[in-house]
Amino acid sequence: MDVRQWKTDENGFVKVFLYRNGRQYAVSRAPAVFPVEGGAIEVAASSFGLKRCHFVSDAGTERQLHPDAHSAEGRRARFDDRRPQLSRVIGVVSIVALLVGVGLLLQQIAVPILRIPPIAEQIGPVEPLIRLPLWLSLSLGLIAAIASTERALRMRYRWWLDAAGN
Repeated sequence: MDVRQWKTDENGFVKVFLYRNGRQYAVSRAPAVFPVEGGAIEVAASSFGLKRCHFVSDAGTERQLHPDAHSAEGRRARFDDRRPQLSRVIGVVSIVALLVGVGLLLQQIAVPILRIPPIAEQIGPVEPLIRLPLWLSLSLGLIAAIASTERALRMRYRWWLDAAGN
């Protein structure tokens, strides 16, 4: 499987490439289902990575496909196998970074809305709960982007955390 987020069709859908014995066998847009011997391969992409890449047998059993060892996802999986505790710590830090980023984003959205005169008249003056200097806001944005990349490389999609932009 090869899913390249930047390879889209004319309608903006992500293209999914299926390879067999090193040669391109089929192309589809995500979400994709490729019939193969003994079942099907199901692939779904989010705006930042894969939601799903599973083999579903004719009997209905599912298993996640393993990433190519030379891909970024494969290197992340290998790191997880070699250093599972450190990998878990990095995973927890990435989740915390994303949740902090979401919280700050919600505040940035809510405060201007709550300052609209008809709303402000009903609830009174509203001030941000947290005021951050520009350098810290930019740093947290960069950290959230890195955390999003880490989440995508782990191939563990959670709708409540990874669904932004879908």
